[in-house]
Amino acid sequence: MKHIILQRTAITCALFCASFMGFAQSTPTQDTTKKPDNSAQNQNQGKTADNQPDAKADRSTTAAVRRAIVADKDLSTYAHNIKIITTNGTVTLKGPVKSEEEKQKVLKDAQSAVSQTVVDELTVKQ
Repeated sequence: MKHIILQRTAITCALFCASFMGFAQSTPTQDTTKKPDNSAQNQNQGKTADNQPDAKADRSTTAAVRRAIVADKDLSTYAHNIKIITTNGTVTLKGPVKSEEEKQKVLKDAQSAVSQTVVDELTVKQ
């Protein structure tokens, strides 16, 4: 009798371990061949915030535009996080926004904050 109970216990354990091993093998793995970021798009080409001049007037212009955009609560997080680069009084807006309407709203907010030229380099996220 003990022999049958031990045999059934061993078989049950073996089946459990085998099913667990099969489950572990069928678990999907993360594809590491694709890059999880957009590094290729973020290559520093042209104007960037890093190479913006350190002129006080340019910094205060950038701050005014940022305040105007962040104050607009109807904009998405994408729009709130666009890059604002001011060089010699010219404001350049770069980055993704959710729609063409949002793009126009960001441009309007930026233009209402400053009297300088605003260059549109925004892209609509697909």
